[in-house]
Amino acid sequence: MITGVVIILVLIVLGLLVYNVTIHKKIQKFKNMNQKITNLYVVQDFMNAIGETSSVDQKIKKINDILIERYEIKYSTIVVFDGAEYQIKASNVDEKHWGTLKSLQDIDMFKDSIQTATPKYVTVNSESERLPYQEMEFGRAKSAIFFPLYIDNVYIGYWIIESGTPHDFDNVDTTVLEVIKENIVSVLKTVVHQKTLESIVRKDLFSGLYSEEYLYGEGKKIIDQYTISTICMFKIINIQEINKKGSRELGNKVITEVSKYVKANISEDYVFVRYMGPKFVIAFSGVEANGVADFLNDIKEKIESMKITLTNEDLEELDIEEKDRNNYKAIAVPKLNFVISSYYKGTGLEEVLKKQEEYLDHANIDESDITNI
Repeated sequence: MITGVVIILVLIVLGLLVYNVTIHKKIQKFKNMNQKITNLYVVQDFMNAIGETSSVDQKIKKINDILIERYEIKYSTIVVFDGAEYQIKASNVDEKHWGTLKSLQDIDMFKDSIQTATPKYVTVNSESERLPYQEMEFGRAKSAIFFPLYIDNVYIGYWIIESGTPHDFDNVDTTVLEVIKENIVSVLKTVVHQKTLESIVRKDLFSGLYSEEYLYGEGKKIIDQYTISTICMFKIINIQEINKKGSRELGNKVITEVSKYVKANISEDYVFVRYMGPKFVIAFSGVEANGVADFLNDIKEKIESMKITLTNEDLEELDIEEKDRNNYKAIAVPKLNFVISSYYKGTGLEEVLKKQEEYLDHANIDESDITNI
């Protein structure tokens, strides 16, 4: 009788053990699934941040904010080497500590991490201690993980997360953190082209307008505030003839006068740039194609009635000797060819411009019209 009871109890205990193991596996599976879902949401948030009409630095700051919120990280700092110095691109740490945070590459323990491309975890054992890289701060961080960042095997900086609790990252899932790190790298890699464009934007000497690159950075932010806009590209089609029969100086003045007239007669809400050579682009933000036709016809008519010549003041400024000035007295009458296209937010602006440029470059030399493609 007692033996039977013992056997039953043993079976019950074994059954409970099996049940507990099963429940534990299910809970672990649920946690893993929940973590994967969180990671997917974070990736989606990253992509949304990349697509926002903001600067590269603003995007990186937004990404850091997403990390802090989604993963409940106490402190998160992204540091990037720009080729000359280390710069903190995003951090929720007080700025008085930034000097230390952007010099971590000089700390021996992190030098090894950078050389081996492996994370480095550091912590203290008590509240009275401080982390090795901290110079004058005692209470802020008590544990940290340092992640070196690489793009195509080229070291570009690091990401460091910190906690105010000792040993806070002892049991953290490092695979999740590695995924986050790779997402940071992907974002930095994606926005590097935008950063390049932002840094090379310049103003044209003769027109006083921004160059083509402006369209893909600051200009696109303005255009993409609207769902649909009209992109107009026009070309001074007789500029070579003006340069040849008059002078290059006269051609430059034609560029200046045409630019000045258009700029003075369009809204500041529109983007106007010198695209390349005798080609210009006006982005009518938030305006459909049928809303610009009359305006462009008027602009075209006014410009093509201009008679542009070099004045004595121009010749003096160009340092042309008085005896040679009669050779520069030719009169130029600009002739323009226009093409317009609809642009929809989220589509390829560069593709629209490429198509327009090809049209103007291959149009008949005598064509002087406004064409919608």
